[in-house]
Amino acid sequence: MSSKFYDEINSGVRFEFGKNWQKFLDTVSDQRIKESERGLVEFLQLESLKGKTFLDIGCGSGLSSLAAHRLGAAVTSFDYDPHSVATTEMLKAKFAPKSTSWKTMTGSALDADCMQDLGMFDIVYSWGVLHHTGDMMTGLELAGERVKPGGRLFVAIYNDQGRRSSVWRNIKRAYCATPYLFKWMLILLCLMRLWGPTVLRDTCRLAPLRTWSDYGKSRGMSPWYDVIDWVGGYPFEVATPEQIFKFYHDRGFTLQGLKTCGGGIGCNEFMFEYTGGASSKAS
Repeated sequence: MSSKFYDEINSGVRFEFGKNWQKFLDTVSDQRIKESERGLVEFLQLESLKGKTFLDIGCGSGLSSLAAHRLGAAVTSFDYDPHSVATTEMLKAKFAPKSTSWKTMTGSALDADCMQDLGMFDIVYSWGVLHHTGDMMTGLELAGERVKPGGRLFVAIYNDQGRRSSVWRNIKRAYCATPYLFKWMLILLCLMRLWGPTVLRDTCRLAPLRTWSDYGKSRGMSPWYDVIDWVGGYPFEVATPEQIFKFYHDRGFTLQGLKTCGGGIGCNEFMFEYTGGASSKAS
């Protein structure tokens, strides 16, 4: 798998999310972890994850896995990017070095055998990941198959903006296929496009950078590293909220929580409960 991953990087068809997350690791503080914990339990509509099993598909920095672990869950984290797995392991070594209830591994969300071998979980979590696999629909399918009857599925998928999404797809493809200097030119141009109007508005309200500094309060993330993640994030697929709802409704899931990005750039977040018959799920 690692060989295929590096072939994709070298051919310019995949972004190295893990290297970006390794830089983010230095910003992780107890406050960021608490913010991630709060966001997790609020959207899952649970007071605690004690006694729950938690699968983090595409663990990235490992922050959400750490939050789930501190909330009491037995966590399994995996990622296709070996640098993301290494980052998660470094986070685990720093904040939960003696834990025996948190496993990390390298794996693909598109590998049906790998996914089935993981077993079934009370909570399956995949925030902003499956649209970067290169085959989002297969990723959505295999993620849903890992949810126990009565369990919860928390996914976040990029919003379909039609033509604008096509423009961003071309930018992301260009970022991954161009030299280092051009990558930074793209980052700076996109930073001005993504954050310029917001910073200007905050400044006019005499609160410069307020939105920037408040950014991490929902999931404990960093606006700077999320900009890099956004601009470089390729492969790139999108879906409307209606498409995701219908996809999982047809597979026995009931929508319990929804947070949209208001039709703009970003992810729509979904929390489903699996209420269908266990006979339709993979064992």
